[in-house]
Amino acid sequence: MSIDSKMTKNSLKSLEKMTGGKLTLGKLLWAIRSADEMTQVKFAEKLTISRQHLCDLEHDRKVISPKLAAGYAKKLGYSEEQFLRLALQDILDRAGLNFTVDIKAKNARKKPSSPQPAFAG
Repeated sequence: MSIDSKMTKNSLKSLEKMTGGKLTLGKLLWAIRSADEMTQVKFAEKLTISRQHLCDLEHDRKVISPKLAAGYAKKLGYSEEQFLRLALQDILDRAGLNFTVDIKAKNARKKPSSPQPAFAG
């Protein structure tokens, strides 16, 4: 998912201002929980994780796999692409790799056609 659209850039800037720095998946989870006025316990239950694990995520002490990030997005009703992008970016940043993640959904794959029989001539 590209962050080139004006709406996305504005949203990103607002979230970064709200969270006090570069947006991470943990900070996004915190912002969603805060906006929904949920306790860590209730929010963790919604994600089916422990309150301590949620706390570690919100404070960027832990990162999660892209698969878990996509699952959290579904449970919360948010964009899988955004959660995936942030999860992957967190992994790269923690590894000290200076890259920026950009995610695009794959087009639906075409069903492979059946192989044509070879004709002997």
